[in-house]
Amino acid sequence: MFTALASSPQVRLSSLTNTQGLPHNRLTYIAFAEFKACMSLLLNLPFWRQVMQTELSQFTAIIGIDWADKKHDICIQVAETGRRKVLQIPHRAEKIDDWARSLYREHGGPIAIALELSKGPIVSALQKYDFFVIFPIDPTTLANYRRTFTLSGAKDDPTDAEYALNLLLTHTEHFKALRPQSVEMRTLMTLVEQRRRLMNDRVRITNRLRNALKQYYPQALEWFDRIDTLLFCDFIKRWPSLAQARRARKATLEKFFREHNMNRKALLERRMTAIKSALALTEDEAIILPYRLQALTLVAQLEVALASIRHYDDEIAALAPQHPDYGLFDGLPGAGPSLAPRLLVAFGEQRERYGKAAELQKYAGIAPVTERSGQSTWIHWRWQCPIFLRQTFVEWAAQTINKSYWAGLYYYQQRAKGCSHQAAVRALAFKWIRILYRCWVTRTPYDEAKYLKALQERGSTLLKMAEAA
Repeated sequence: MFTALASSPQVRLSSLTNTQGLPHNRLTYIAFAEFKACMSLLLNLPFWRQVMQTELSQFTAIIGIDWADKKHDICIQVAETGRRKVLQIPHRAEKIDDWARSLYREHGGPIAIALELSKGPIVSALQKYDFFVIFPIDPTTLANYRRTFTLSGAKDDPTDAEYALNLLLTHTEHFKALRPQSVEMRTLMTLVEQRRRLMNDRVRITNRLRNALKQYYPQALEWFDRIDTLLFCDFIKRWPSLAQARRARKATLEKFFREHNMNRKALLERRMTAIKSALALTEDEAIILPYRLQALTLVAQLEVALASIRHYDDEIAALAPQHPDYGLFDGLPGAGPSLAPRLLVAFGEQRERYGKAAELQKYAGIAPVTERSGQSTWIHWRWQCPIFLRQTFVEWAAQTINKSYWAGLYYYQQRAKGCSHQAAVRALAFKWIRILYRCWVTRTPYDEAKYLKALQERGSTLLKMAEAA
């Protein structure tokens, strides 16, 4: 298309300069004819006819949906006539079913749907019908597309549905149809994501509990190394204040700790001594009473969170090993029962989804982004990416620092260059994704010894620096 434009007498090529008067390296098209003349030229290009013969031609209708909790705005374009109609349906299973079946009776299938998310209640409802093909659109992409045509910032749900439809029609090549993975993989994916949220809840609750105890009972935090345990929860429930703990008999305390598998005599004696000799931070009941109640409330919440995490661990441990690819991740250094299922989910089972490791590195937000303008260059991490996926790779890479020889060398090499801990871990994750991608594609388990041998044969500078040191 641009070749045809460049050969037209109505358009010439010209190099632009930036604000410093320096020429850009790219060429920009500058039109001198009227807008209508330029559009007529575009519409007559053979390229334009090829665009209209894209894969969307297989669909009998193309639909844009703006979803909400209670209702969904829909814009439908019929493939044969190009006519559009707008409607609204409530978010009720029977209403969605009636609409989907009537749509199939009227147009047949397959039917393309542009939707502003890749999972959720409406996606689950639409995936029941095999004649629907869903094209997820990133919310930021749709928002930027809307701002292109509504500079005022106005927003309307029916208009958003039409924008989603237009975006799919005009930029089909940028969107991939949603092809669900197996039931087992999708189940595991949801389990590991929900477990991570529970872990976040555990951290939030323990932070609040720690703050509450600091107000009136800080000694309890000194007596235990960790507070996110059933031992600590039971202790606070039994003795929620220092006065109550000091009144407890030594035999009662010993029995309590032994029932919780605390049999180390030296540690037990130190705790007994610390409890009996502790000095109260405050004796003001106006402080002790409300914070004691808050501590007991938070302990109850923490117990529920810990029990829920154990239930999720059991479900994940039973489901993950059943997948044929689990062996590729189970033996990885630092993976363990928590991160191995997350890595399995991160790669998935659709090997055609990523053509090369760089695609996964970019999608996961591990690969950095480079911005250039004039003589300025700025390299930063990706703002838009699946957060849970990025966390999976970064958290696992951090675990490999002291469990993989080359990973530890690489991490400390990055630190020596001046990188922060997080930057060094992300750089390590970038390396690991390339290795794991190869293992995943070839279905070959990772072998540390083989990889070190390969590094040595290639004359890796990383190993040479380690030997020199």
